[in-house]
Amino acid sequence: IKDYIYNINIKIMNNTVLKRIFEFLEEKGEQRAPFIWKWKNGIPLIEEDLEVGGDLDLRDSKITSLPDGLKVGGDLNLTYTDIKSLPKGLKVGGNLTLLYSTISSLPEGLEVGGNLDLRGLNITSLPEGLKVGGSFDLRKSNIISLPEGLKVSSWLDVSNTKITSLPEGLEVGGDLDLYNTEIRLLPQGLKVGGSLYIQHTKIKSLPEGLEVGGYLYINTTPLTKYTNEELREMIKPGFIKVKIYR
Repeated sequence: IKDYIYNINIKIMNNTVLKRIFEFLEEKGEQRAPFIWKWKNGIPLIEEDLEVGGDLDLRDSKITSLPDGLKVGGDLNLTYTDIKSLPKGLKVGGNLTLLYSTISSLPEGLEVGGNLDLRGLNITSLPEGLKVGGSFDLRKSNIISLPEGLKVSSWLDVSNTKITSLPEGLEVGGDLDLYNTEIRLLPQGLKVGGSLYIQHTKIKSLPEGLEVGGYLYINTTPLTKYTNEELREMIKPGFIKVKIYR
């Protein structure tokens, strides 16, 4: 019996039958009752219950909270849930998806090993120390700032948001998309492993030391008044590895 049994067989059995089954298995030492079944039915959790080895799929459920100290080895999907907040110290080894949820803030110490999807959410800021091992999607959310020292291993997309600035020390392993934002300045030492998209912004200059491992897209920005040579000179000792699109 795996944690995903909740989404398959649990739905067609009543709680009394399930309770007997899980109690029998636990007495035999063969299997603990699934975390989500115990949590939803108010059954006390032990430390081992807080470590879910695989995926935890709670899509379309009425769950409103999760316990502190929860660790999910695979993906955690909270799409279309009524959950209001995430527990302190939450660690997700795979992807964390919060689409169409009512989350308005993230806890300190959150670690996501895969992709973090916050598209369209009513989130305005993010906690210090946030770590994202995959891509980070904030499109059309209410985000207005990012935490200092944020590091995203893959791409970061904040297009079509009200964000006004980027933090010092930001590092993005893939593409960085700032399309149609209120950003006017890029931070010193910005490193982008992929392409940098700044179309429809009011960015007037590029910072010294800027590193772009892919393309730079500057069309519909004040930067188009500069030649490509002037832009490359502006960011030295940084570089734009490929082409500048204007």
